[in-house]
Amino acid sequence: MLNVALLGASGRMGRTLVPLVVESEDLRLSGALAAADDPRLGHDAGVVAGMVPLGITLTSEAGRALEGADVAIEFALPAATVGNVRLCAGRGLPIVIGTTGHDAAARREIERAAGTIPVVMAPNMSLGVNLLLRLAELAGRALDERYDAEIVEAHHRLKVDAPSGTALGLGAAVARGRGVDHDEAAVYARHGATGARKPGTIGYAVIRAGDIVGDHRVIFAGPGECIELAHHAQDRSGFARGALAAARWVVGRPPGLYSMMDVLGI
Repeated sequence: MLNVALLGASGRMGRTLVPLVVESEDLRLSGALAAADDPRLGHDAGVVAGMVPLGITLTSEAGRALEGADVAIEFALPAATVGNVRLCAGRGLPIVIGTTGHDAAARREIERAAGTIPVVMAPNMSLGVNLLLRLAELAGRALDERYDAEIVEAHHRLKVDAPSGTALGLGAAVARGRGVDHDEAAVYARHGATGARKPGTIGYAVIRAGDIVGDHRVIFAGPGECIELAHHAQDRSGFARGALAAARWVVGRPPGLYSMMDVLGI
């Protein structure tokens, strides 16, 4: 039985994860972390997730949430990740990071921690999305710059980062397949008289509206044809189940920065 600490337990993904942890035969919820200004602090994590009480209360003290844990799963705000990772590294505790929107400094801190503990980090935890990432790389390799690449993503109106981490991961996969630098190829905005499209660029389009869980499309538009790869999330359970698979996989691994490709063997 693995003890799991949920960091960001009161958020959308946290509330999705709690029932799945409880339902599993090999996992146990051992701690639940929420932000210091969360009005539900002190409430039972099960009740917050719409279940019966579990005897695990939401706390804003990360150290308390990590007590007795074998692995941590984080779906929190990007600003919280560095502190959480440092605490896990200090305890020798593996962590699965589902949070996105980190800046370069945070990514460096995560990489530094991965020298001490095993870290699974991915722009998206779902099996389907990670298959899509692999397909995007293969398509990028097969279709040269005569095929214009566009990433279109849609999420709920409360999402704070854009483009999504998954969209950026898809663009990076296309760039990797083509053997080009993603940062040089990426185009994030178009407005006014932009002129003709520069060959080889990877464009992004972002939608924020309503309660869309997450839609992603990769479009390759070339001479006389258009190829589309797409993933549509119907709810958050696919992401949560992937995170739990990563948590099971990462325990006992040597220190390093792993992806869901490593977890899934693709």
